This record gives sequence, structure tokens and C-alpha cells, in this order.
Amino acid sequence: MKKIVVLLLMLFSVSFVIAGCSSSPSEEPQTPEETPSEGEEEELMLTLEELSAFDGKNGNKAYVAVDGIIYDVTDSSAWKDGNHNGNQAGQDLTKEIMEDSPHGISALENVPAIGKLVED
Repeated sequence: MKKIVVLLLMLFSVSFVIAGCSSSPSEEPQTPEETPSEGEEEELMLTLEELSAFDGKNGNKAYVAVDGIIYDVTDSSAWKDGNHNGNQAGQDLTKEIMEDSPHGISALENVPAIGKLVED
């Protein structure tokens, strides 16, 4: 009987250790390149240099900054591969949108504002 109890305790201990060491897929660590998902309250803060990585090329997300606000244009059909009428994502396009664009900032009402542009 004593051997059975010891064996059961060992099996229970091993099971507990294995279960404690495994990680569920929902607990994967996030990389710094990831952006806040929908519903998160934290606002993305990027410098111009950091923003340049989000140019919409090679599978990257496409972000543009206008008047200090960063917009995610990744899913916008007007920004295919991060390009729209000669403007490339990953940049501060304040001048281009405010002064040169026929639709101005109103077209950005259809894309999510995800953060703010900050100084280096």
C-alpha cells in the first residue's frame, strides 16, 4: 500500500510540473513591433524613425502620420502596398495631406487613429 501511495504522489508531482511548465498559445510574448490590438487603451507612440518601419512593404503594416496623429492605413484599399497616389506609408504626410490632397484629412476618418508621433 505504501508503494502505491508513493507512486501516486510521484505521478501527481510529475503531472503538476508538466502542466505548470507548458504555455498556452494565448500567452505568447509580444514583440515591440506589435501594435495595440483593437480594444486596448494604450496608445502607440512612435518617432519618425520608428514610423518608417511601417511602410506597407513586404508584409509590414502601413502607418501614416498627419498633424501628429498616426493612422493605420494597412487595410485601406486606397493604400495598396503602403502607397497612395505617390505617397508612401511610414512617413509624416502632414504637408501632403493638408496642402496637396484634394480630399484633405477627411479621407482619414475611415481609418483608425492608433497613436501619436513623438520627438526623438
